[in-house]
Amino acid sequence: MKKIAFALIASLFLMSCGQKEQAYDASGTFEAVETIVSAQATGTIKILNLEEGQILKAGETIGYIDTTQLYLKKRQLEAQIGAVLGKRPDVSAQVAAYQEQLKQANREQQRITNLLKADAATPKQLDDANSQIAIIKKQIAAQESALNITSSGLNKETLPLNVQIEQLNDQLSKSKVVNETPGTVLVKYAEVNEMATVGKPLYKISDLSTIILRAYITGNQLPAVKLGQTLEVLVDAADGKYKTYQGTIEWISDKAEFTPKTIQTKDERANLVYAVKIRVKNDGFLKIGMYGEIVLSKKI
Repeated sequence: MKKIAFALIASLFLMSCGQKEQAYDASGTFEAVETIVSAQATGTIKILNLEEGQILKAGETIGYIDTTQLYLKKRQLEAQIGAVLGKRPDVSAQVAAYQEQLKQANREQQRITNLLKADAATPKQLDDANSQIAIIKKQIAAQESALNITSSGLNKETLPLNVQIEQLNDQLSKSKVVNETPGTVLVKYAEVNEMATVGKPLYKISDLSTIILRAYITGNQLPAVKLGQTLEVLVDAADGKYKTYQGTIEWISDKAEFTPKTIQTKDERANLVYAVKIRVKNDGFLKIGMYGEIVLSKKI
């Protein structure tokens, strides 16, 4: 009797295990889009306020790289621009003397005109006065042209310096470590006082608010799935049961591939499978690399 009871219990246990294994149609592992944030400037890391597991917002400044040399170079260029522009001539001051001569010539012309009306001057004197005014005007125009050319040349000399300042401003802005992708810090690669170079990884971040289950289905199961389909996702819980999530299929591979060694499908004999991605809202329990199963027979 004991042997029969033991055999019965064992068979029930095996049946329950078999039922659990058959509770899903395909399995896979969870993954997420991981972004490695690298330094965009070269220098000593002065501040880097982040730790692994920390949640960062988009646009959050978390540190900066030493910018002393960049700042001093910018000051030098600004001083050079000031020195060049200091050589620009003062056009109004340079032509002020000619303007006074023009005023005097205009007064003289008016005086001769009045005398000519009274027959106290000759037409030649008026012609000479008009000629003098024309000469002074040409002198003013020539002087202004020369001074403007000089000023324009000096302004052009500052253009390369201004471009260098813009480059430095860009480098200064990139010296700030600004997090552009919201998410959780997965790995921290650098520490304060370490030397950073352009392209050196600082940390890895991923948005784990939703997570992706990459599962594999057989060709026979392929007609049962479609993009946008909502289905059950099962994850092993601590009590030996399944924790159920709702997932949405967002990608189906159009190429078959050999079954990965770490993945099991319902049809053990299938060698070729199709990968699918199911996006699942994460309540904090799901982790990258964790196994998950999908149930195609229970569409939500």
